[in-house]
Amino acid sequence: MNCDVVVIGAGISGLSCAHDLMLQGHDVRILERQTSTGGNARSVHFDGFLMEQGPSTINVAYPSAINHIRELDLENSARELGPNVRKRYLRDSRGLHGISVHPMGFFLSGYLSLGERLAMASEFLQPRKSDKTEETIHQFASRRFGTGFADKVIDPLAAGIFMGDSKSLSIAGAFPKLAELEQRHGSIIRGILASKRGTEPGRRLLSWDSGIGTLSRTLTQRLGTRINTGTAVLKLTRTTSGFKISTANTGTIRARAVVLAVQPHVAAALLENLDPESADATGAIAAPPIAVTYLGYHKNQITHELDGLGFLSTKNEGQIISGAQFCSTMFDGRAPADHVAISCYIGGSRSPEKTSLPDKELSTLVNQELSGLLGIKGSPVVSRTHHWPRGLPQYTLGHENRRKIIETAHQRIPGLFMTGNFLKGVSIINCLESARTTANLVCTSLEMKDGGVEDESASNMAQN
Repeated sequence: MNCDVVVIGAGISGLSCAHDLMLQGHDVRILERQTSTGGNARSVHFDGFLMEQGPSTINVAYPSAINHIRELDLENSARELGPNVRKRYLRDSRGLHGISVHPMGFFLSGYLSLGERLAMASEFLQPRKSDKTEETIHQFASRRFGTGFADKVIDPLAAGIFMGDSKSLSIAGAFPKLAELEQRHGSIIRGILASKRGTEPGRRLLSWDSGIGTLSRTLTQRLGTRINTGTAVLKLTRTTSGFKISTANTGTIRARAVVLAVQPHVAAALLENLDPESADATGAIAAPPIAVTYLGYHKNQITHELDGLGFLSTKNEGQIISGAQFCSTMFDGRAPADHVAISCYIGGSRSPEKTSLPDKELSTLVNQELSGLLGIKGSPVVSRTHHWPRGLPQYTLGHENRRKIIETAHQRIPGLFMTGNFLKGVSIINCLESARTTANLVCTSLEMKDGGVEDESASNMAQN
């Protein structure tokens, strides 16, 4: 089989990249090792409940995000957050703290001490960073807002977004816009206020009645027979015209370009003899295991109002839950009438060993922990746990250098590209935007080949 482009991996990134290439008229094929598509964007229905095994929302705060779902005819069926999302909850050793979503919420809440609030408020007085040494998220936040804010707000946020540790994650890799705000405005607060004067829209989180899996299902349907599931790629080999892709059960495919939209460790294995620089860079990106425990209760079992997205937790000895989502508050239809649903996230960099606990034991421990926080009586009416042996990629110190190596692979190996959540963000919108950028680069590369313009290194391709 010959084609223009082979995309390896049918998660959101691979599907989106392939879809964009298809729309631009290219003959594209997608190879997926698993028997289903969508990667970690999976929505599972059972007993009237809906469980998101991976991401649960798409942030459409910016026009590009709306464009993506509009192109898939999914805008009108999208659902906004429910009206009962009124607070953000943070948990420390004292318990659960409800903080208003109002911009002044942290200043008015007792969650932070008076000294910590004053340190936060004086952020605009702190000098701009003058040297180029790389900082962790925790170092950056401590320098700008004070250690208390870094420990009690930013560290839980890093755990919530990356299931990671703010003391090892890179600010430039994980939150580059914050670092840019400091350099551009001299202050994060000043930069945020300046952006609010413009046309920047507010934060909007959306999903669909059938869950976030609607996105991957729609892309899968549009791509149709271009997708080959249950197909493991064994080896990539350069040829004079592109690449030879050897598979375990579908024979050999030849393509002019290849896009790797797989997990970092898979990319590292495929690149080992093709592009050692990229292999080393992708292989250095850790993705510790995560477990998602989903619990359903009857409403009369819980005294807490569940009036928020959920809660994020500081790192405390003995706890098992890093964060939780109040699924049935976020969107209608996540639980049967008179019931509620809560998803809890365990593991990641904080406690990878806890994901190996048996499902029944994990459910019991999570229920016990939630009971003290939310006033729960009795056992859940439903309980399910999904394990991700490899979870979210960790943007640790040095990530920007690794990313640059990965993104310039096509300069060393013409026609070789990579996309995924291990580059510029782990959210769905980050994946969609990275996939579109990659698709455009592939198109440009193919056009240059068609026009007779090619990287000098292509003349060194002699392998078959």
